[in-house]
Amino acid sequence: MNSYAVFLRGINVGGISIKMADLKNALASQGFGEVKTLLASGNVVLASDEDSAAVKRKIEKCLRGAFGYDAWVVVLTAQRVSELVAACPYPADDKATHAYITLASDTARLDELDAAGAALEGTEQKRLGPEALAWLAPAGGTLDSPFSKISSKAKFKATTTTRNLRTLIKVGDAATGLE
Repeated sequence: MNSYAVFLRGINVGGISIKMADLKNALASQGFGEVKTLLASGNVVLASDEDSAAVKRKIEKCLRGAFGYDAWVVVLTAQRVSELVAACPYPADDKATHAYITLASDTARLDELDAAGAALEGTEQKRLGPEALAWLAPAGGTLDSPFSKISSKAKFKATTTTRNLRTLIKVGDAATGLE
């Protein structure tokens, strides 16, 4: 069995409300093992014999059927989450800034987002791999930050999702605990 971290895009915001118990039950009904939800914001760890692409397809189909919304997820192995956390050059706890990692299921879209962010004056970001981009936002000003405004554009919606570095650490620890 492989341990995976699954990051759902856009639940419990914008009118899409899913109870974590219902999410857990829906995913368990698809044959995934050791399903756990974390932080009520679309973070799941689970075990599967399937590869990450098959897990992604199966979860998106399940969510669309069970909850009636256009679901998008990013699926990473527990090991990959740990590698991305370790590669992030920004602190998880800092009073002046918050570190975020944008995860993508489409490298080309993340390339586009990376280039758009790099063109912004004063934006600090670092590509962590083909599926991840770390960036900083001022504490208390994340949603107003220029990078956040770019990353929330509709063209990135189906392929990217962003998590605070502290959240990624917790999810990675939980996924590693399944191994």
